[in-house]
Amino acid sequence: MNRKVKTKKTGQPGKFKKTAPRTGRTGRTGKPASKKPSAVWDQAAQWYDTLVGLKGSEYQTAVIFPGALQLMRLKKGDRVLDLACGQGVYSRYLSQRKMKVTGLDTSEEMIRFAQSRSDPTIHFEHADAQDPQALPDKTFDAVVCLLALQNIESLLPVMRNVKRWLKPGGRFVMVTTHPCFRIPRQTHWGWDEQKKIQYRRVDLYGSESAIPILTPPFVDSQSFTVTYHRPLQSYFQALTEAGLCVDGLEEWASHKTSEPGQRSKAENRARQEIPLFMALRAVPSSD
Repeated sequence: MNRKVKTKKTGQPGKFKKTAPRTGRTGRTGKPASKKPSAVWDQAAQWYDTLVGLKGSEYQTAVIFPGALQLMRLKKGDRVLDLACGQGVYSRYLSQRKMKVTGLDTSEEMIRFAQSRSDPTIHFEHADAQDPQALPDKTFDAVVCLLALQNIESLLPVMRNVKRWLKPGGRFVMVTTHPCFRIPRQTHWGWDEQKKIQYRRVDLYGSESAIPILTPPFVDSQSFTVTYHRPLQSYFQALTEAGLCVDGLEEWASHKTSEPGQRSKAENRARQEIPLFMALRAVPSSD
């Protein structure tokens, strides 16, 4: 999933600047971990498994899973690669809809969870999505990556693998938290008292940034997972360079609504106007 934080401070595409963690929700600051990201996710696996559960979080089940399925345009029996599958929640979702599923993740502990909870017809592989040797000679009708690309340091090798894995006419669907509006510690909700509207404040967008995130059980340690923020052009550049062409883009709002109150109308409007997730579909280019 993650890769270690680069320390170059630059706004150029493909280069990350480090954004130090602040006190607040986590209550701590610290330096990025020296551990391999797969080891960090192995340690965080139990917490993440509890967070997501057997069938997925509320956002996953209500918005992301059905949305990604529709974008992939699958038919029964299609071969699908669930890239960065974690504990296999979406792999099981697809298998229940009669797809032939392979899940891949860099965390051995996540794969162990996936195998223990899934039907044996789902095949799970322990491998790095950035590794050019991962899943040699395997091809799929579709590749899907849900809420994981922001935890992977290098986009281009992943996209090159996706191109290699896709059959002619195959589809790649990726879903991330929206890179324009949902950047850890760089975007915030605000309230305009004069206009009586809720707005979204964006403090950083154009610079690629590696943001250390204190993740349980690391609240008293110096180990971090990392979220990599990228502007839209970085995703499009990596896809294009890998030989993939975007043929679909959707922006998904939260399905939630506020409890009745003085600001509920404005909150609901803002929630619908400012999307929570971005979904891209790409296909192999004809060149």
